[in-house]
This record gives sequence, C-alpha cells and structure tokens, in this order.
Amino acid sequence: MQGQRKPQTQPRRPRTARAPRPEFTAAVRYLDGSRDIFHVRNADDMADARALVLSELGEVRSLVIALRH
Repeated sequence: MQGQRKPQTQPRRPRTARAPRPEFTAAVRYLDGSRDIFHVRNADDMADARALVLSELGEVRSLVIALRH
C-alpha cells in the first residue's frame, strides 16, 4: 500500500503594506458665489483630484486643491 502525498503548498508571503493614498481637500466657489469644501480620497495626485471634482460639479468659478495632512 502506498502512502498518500500531501500537495505541496506555496510558502505564504507576508502582505506588503502599501503606502496610504493621499487625501486632498478641495475648496470650491460656484458661479452664484456660494462655496463648499470637499474631501477627495480616491485621487492619485493633485491633478487627478482636480479632475474628479470638476467631473462631479461641472463649471465652477474657482477651485483650490490642497494635500490633506
């Protein structure tokens, strides 16, 4: 009688910790003069954060993006 062999398992690799994605704060002034502040979490960089805000809001009078600490 032959013994059964266990399937060889791959050694587990420790999870590599990714650097946290940057968060941005966006201050917006609308065409009617009102204003608002947004927190942008899903952007890769400042240009991407600006594009995300503008795609959601459309036309605005001014937009300021800052890295959130």
